Amino acid sequence: MINIARQCSLTHFAILLACLIIAAPAWADRTVTDQLGKQVSVPDVVNRVVILQHQTLNIAVQLDAMDKVVGVLDEWKKQLGANYLRLAPQLADMPMPGGLTKVNIEELLKLKPDVAFVTNYAPADMISQIEAVGVPVVAISLLAVPPQEATKLNPSVKDEPAAYDAGFAQGIRIIADVLDKKPQGEELIAYAMKNRKLVADRLAGLDEAQRVSLYMANPDLTTYGHGKYTGLMMAKAGGRNVADGIAGFKQVTMEDVLSWNPSVIFVQERYPAVVDEIRKSDSWQTIDAVKNGRVYLMPEYAKAWGYPMPEAMALGELWMAKQLYPDRFKDIDMQTEADAYYRKFYRTDYHAAQ
Repeated sequence: MINIARQCSLTHFAILLACLIIAAPAWADRTVTDQLGKQVSVPDVVNRVVILQHQTLNIAVQLDAMDKVVGVLDEWKKQLGANYLRLAPQLADMPMPGGLTKVNIEELLKLKPDVAFVTNYAPADMISQIEAVGVPVVAISLLAVPPQEATKLNPSVKDEPAAYDAGFAQGIRIIADVLDKKPQGEELIAYAMKNRKLVADRLAGLDEAQRVSLYMANPDLTTYGHGKYTGLMMAKAGGRNVADGIAGFKQVTMEDVLSWNPSVIFVQERYPAVVDEIRKSDSWQTIDAVKNGRVYLMPEYAKAWGYPMPEAMALGELWMAKQLYPDRFKDIDMQTEADAYYRKFYRTDYHAAQ
């Protein structure tokens, strides 16, 4: 302090204060508003992050920000699929200090994170635990809803297209801001939206009676109803979700599926065993989709999750529409489309899981 005063030839308290401000290092915090509507103070420079949500992890990989990631959720392989490792080889040896709804504080602290990302429905006590040890917590939902709905696993959504489009862009901008990848974030948002007009134009004039009935089959008869991105994905692709009468992500019964009798069944890429179960199980054989051989394992990029992913919007909705209405999309080569996307954001060609 004395040395600084001498260097500045101090004669007045105001001059001393100004000199101290100039001499201070530029490590000031900044404030971001997460998708719970909470203002979070994060360091100006973020070099170490822990990501306890697979959607944010998937986006971080596409933003080419894995050099900043020091820990991830323990369920990443279940949520992203084992094949995802080729897109982010670092995950093989990455510490896993928690999951979507839990955290091991001792393991988290060993990683010395500047910021922790969590899902919007992470328990309040989990978030409090992390904040109590001085780590800023940023919650991501990729959905724009009122604060009273923001913490719910199955929030009530009035205008699904608007809520998901706005929340998707908002979420990516928050993640990109924290990771110092703003230009890449804007590229990702723009690319995600570009094929939607193509799909809408090709499906113009399709009335409700023409829409193909769909069912999204997950393990243990769980599926997506309204209020989740998967239902919106089906609608954008010209399909009719037979489970639209349920809210959110829930378990249904075999009787429900039999009564719905979908014409097409989709299964997410991360659950290939479900396809075999449907094709071989006696209980499924009377369903039109099974009888007509229209049970499809979705490609890696068609992430039919509760929350929207960039590649699902850019590629997945197009792939789904092509499966449902092949004549309207016969000129579309999905390998070409996928390769272009993967080269840009995953820095590799697209290769389907073997």
